[in-house]
Amino acid sequence: MPAHVTNICFHGIGEPERELEPGEDRYWISQDAYEDILDAVAGRPEVRISFDDGNHSDVAIGLPGLQARGLSATFFVLAGRLGKPGSVDRLDVRLLRVAGMRIGTHGMDHVSWRGLDAAGVRRELIQAREHITMAAGETVDEAALPLGRYDRATLRHLRRLSYQHVYTSDRAQAVAGAWLQPRFSITADDDGASVRSHILTGQGIARRVERQAAGLVKRLR
Repeated sequence: MPAHVTNICFHGIGEPERELEPGEDRYWISQDAYEDILDAVAGRPEVRISFDDGNHSDVAIGLPGLQARGLSATFFVLAGRLGKPGSVDRLDVRLLRVAGMRIGTHGMDHVSWRGLDAAGVRRELIQAREHITMAAGETVDEAALPLGRYDRATLRHLRRLSYQHVYTSDRAQAVAGAWLQPRFSITADDDGASVRSHILTGQGIARRVERQAAGLVKRLR
């Protein structure tokens, strides 16, 4: 296993089948761009792939693209959207699992987990995981932070609830096996060439230090 890994995260692919949240269109990419990016990362064992939000394109486009290249991914599902138009349903989640994909939780309502009160922790971190576990047919123990937002209290809640890995959007390489896993979110401006040049080739020292400092601030506040 490589000492460091590069986590890349997709959101939506192709034409959205639901109304997008403000600013969400920035994270939707064309099917051609998706296929191009998969070609760029295929055969690179240090790259880990994930999908957030539980969009229907995960199974309609995302899964076939992975299978055609012998790749796997983790799908972080929103429990509150299960079965709603444009989103995966429980059968889709089971299909992903049977296909050898991993399933994680993205919470219930796609809201920030910073500053959650007791009821919010119960809904977002406990009940959402229970719903997704039932859909997947196995225990879900990985989480992706909605909107990339977190603080020390968020991480404390997740540790207390025995989540095995937590994924951020901090755009930095990750230590293989570490509890906190930063990711690079793919945007509408990306394709295979940009992923190769801006993500896979590594970042300059100044940029890496900046990203590490930003992550430290989030963990300490």
